[in-house]
Amino acid sequence: MTVELSALEARVIGCLIEKALTTPDQYPLSLNALANACNQKSNRDPLLDLEDRDIQAAIDGLIAKHLVLERSGFGSRVPKYQHRFCNTGFGSIEFPPLDTAIVCELLLRGPQTPGELKARAARMAEVQDVGEVEVALTRLATREDGPFVVRLPREPSRRDSRYAHLFSGSVDVTQTAPVDVARDPRSPSSAERLDALERIVDKLRSEVDELKRRLGE
Repeated sequence: MTVELSALEARVIGCLIEKALTTPDQYPLSLNALANACNQKSNRDPLLDLEDRDIQAAIDGLIAKHLVLERSGFGSRVPKYQHRFCNTGFGSIEFPPLDTAIVCELLLRGPQTPGELKARAARMAEVQDVGEVEVALTRLATREDGPFVVRLPREPSRRDSRYAHLFSGSVDVTQTAPVDVARDPRSPSSAERLDALERIVDKLRSEVDELKRRLGE
């Protein structure tokens, strides 16, 4: 994979892909429309407050990389922009619809779990269950012209691992999981806390069973 985007370029490409899929009648986008999309307060992480000159600089960089094309509509003097990032016939990257939606969401919101991606990608591609998303992520991580995504170490506060895109360079997976260096070494380990929780659950179940027995008498 030869594509490498800055964080701002990734936001611009993500917005162009998103709007091409969700509002095709308003695509390509003018600079103003693209600025609104980049600074959108929903489905964005982090939230940004970019100025037009920042976005124009990113557009110029993407045009130089042949990833964005300036294209004005008939009778319009306002420059409009469309991506050449994937599925356009201009480049070599072709994704199935669900893979495109997943890549778009990762560009817009950063690392996410398969469950989060299922909920968010559904507005751009048909998806039945999390299993489909996991299959798509595996495909993106193992393609010969990739990899395009990487699985991150599971964080202690999360049930599932998150996935990150690789269009902004490699990700140091050893640095992605937070380490609580200030934790008191005398405090319970994760395994000890889990055992304690399981004992509490078992006790609650016993109490519920006892209540059911008494009510049935």
